[in-house]
Amino acid sequence: MVESLPFQILLGTVFGFLAGIGVGGGSLLMLWLTLCAGMDSSAARGINLLFFLPCAAISCFFRKKQGLLSWKKLLPAIIAGCVSAGAFSWIGTLLDITLLKKLFGILLLFTGARELLYKPK
Repeated sequence: MVESLPFQILLGTVFGFLAGIGVGGGSLLMLWLTLCAGMDSSAARGINLLFFLPCAAISCFFRKKQGLLSWKKLLPAIIAGCVSAGAFSWIGTLLDITLLKKLFGILLLFTGARELLYKPK
């Protein structure tokens, strides 16, 4: 059942919904692919990046349409994000996969704790 196309479409829809509202569908996709589907973490990272691109583009389109995006504020973040992604992707290829898995797990724990304990001002 888990490997069936309808189930995978359902999972993609759920993770896409979560990514669209900013909850972290990509992080959950990574967990699903590595823990439940038994995929190698490097392949899961590649799939996660491909998953993120259309989700981000569609979300940005609708946020811009709502008037919630300012290019003046957004452009420096885009440039810094692209440079950082390239640099840290290269650094990631130099590190041991076990260390990367542990660092990613710590990041997920901190992110989950922040989401649970965050109180809007």
